[in-house]
Amino acid sequence: MSHTGKNVSQLSALIQSGALDPQELIEQTLDAIGSFDDQSIFIDLTEKRAKQEAEAASRRIREGRSMGLLDGIPVAWKDLFDLEGRATTAGSTVLAQNVAAERDADVVTALQQAGMVCVGRTNMSEFAFSGLGINPHYGTPRNPASKDGHRLPGGSSSGAGAAVGAGLVPVAIGTDTGGSVRIPAAFNGVVGYKASRGRYSMRGVFPLAKSLDSLGPLTHTVRDAIWVDAAMCGKAAPDVVSPPSLNDLSFVVPETVFFDGIEDGVANAFEGALDRLARKGVRVRRQSFPSFTALFDLIKDKGALVTAEAFALHKARLEGAEAEGMDPRVVARTRLGANISMPDYIAINDAREQMIAEFSKLVGEDELLVSPTLPHVAPKIEPLLADDDAFFAMNGKTLRNTQIGNFFDWCGVSIPCGRGDADMPVGLMLSGLFGKDEHLLAIALAAEETIRG
Repeated sequence: MSHTGKNVSQLSALIQSGALDPQELIEQTLDAIGSFDDQSIFIDLTEKRAKQEAEAASRRIREGRSMGLLDGIPVAWKDLFDLEGRATTAGSTVLAQNVAAERDADVVTALQQAGMVCVGRTNMSEFAFSGLGINPHYGTPRNPASKDGHRLPGGSSSGAGAAVGAGLVPVAIGTDTGGSVRIPAAFNGVVGYKASRGRYSMRGVFPLAKSLDSLGPLTHTVRDAIWVDAAMCGKAAPDVVSPPSLNDLSFVVPETVFFDGIEDGVANAFEGALDRLARKGVRVRRQSFPSFTALFDLIKDKGALVTAEAFALHKARLEGAEAEGMDPRVVARTRLGANISMPDYIAINDAREQMIAEFSKLVGEDELLVSPTLPHVAPKIEPLLADDDAFFAMNGKTLRNTQIGNFFDWCGVSIPCGRGDADMPVGLMLSGLFGKDEHLLAIALAAEETIRG
């Protein structure tokens, strides 16, 4: 009997009881990945390491020395996290010849110390600079929820979303600079938690824009995300144990920007989830936020913060021979950063600081924003490969809702809330103020079953 496709809680119960050996689980996991009909989900498998770590977990558990709830659980890493002895390629072939990492990224070490088993690295948008997940070098993973052809997995943590969505691994760790955890979570019908920026160590993580970069797990359930978050923070056990009563919850629906151009199927799934929450006693109010419109006005006037920082990071690469080996769309989007002057960059940061302060006064300390994660379901890939204008338009629309949270320094979680067009998954996003992660996760845990319906 294969145990792939189960969530962390289910696997943990089997492992801790002795009903499932971690070595058996990792063999099933590697077999499932190797035989899966889409071989573009993973860039790199760490089979030898995985088997060694599973063997160590098996021995610990047999001897009564379990490292906790996550001992023996497989985990996959986006190709931005250093793994000892392997080059971190960031979804790009131009880094394939880089020197291998001398040690694991800090968060990789943290999950290893919790007993998790490293399976390998997942595919992604090159240099994490797209919300769609298209990669011309390693192939573009197919959305496993699609029943009508190749639909996109979302980016930039494309392989992470597809790997969990397909049931190949119970946990994959991604990064989120403009939505790169929450977008693939929504597209693939899984949970994606974007932690507050700086919640975890960033040492050993290839950056995109350091003032926006954050990390987080993609999992099957909120509880799984809570367990993994605690381990990434170096905690022996999670702080979030019992969820609050739904009668104590208060949500704010942002009426500005989030619903512009929304598909009917997405709107219906979202409003259905809101109705279920309200019937359970959750207080829901709606409010406009002019600062969200101001953000996009700022981007039109001065440019995007992520573009400025990505250009600074890759300037030498773009001016050299390496640019010829990069995705032309990534090159074109990154080069836009050359148009953002230093005074503009400072003005963007000053405006950001002011807008964050103003927004924090408009919501209650315990309130969360509730919104559609995305205004549409996962699109088909073919029209976007054929038309650059269509690609850039769809990429901008896909990143729109989630990037607001990065700019305003929120934490956030996307939870499946139903199905939209073509029977594709729809995500509902809960967002909290910076540093309110435990509060966000506790409420997400309380509300998840109702949100899913």
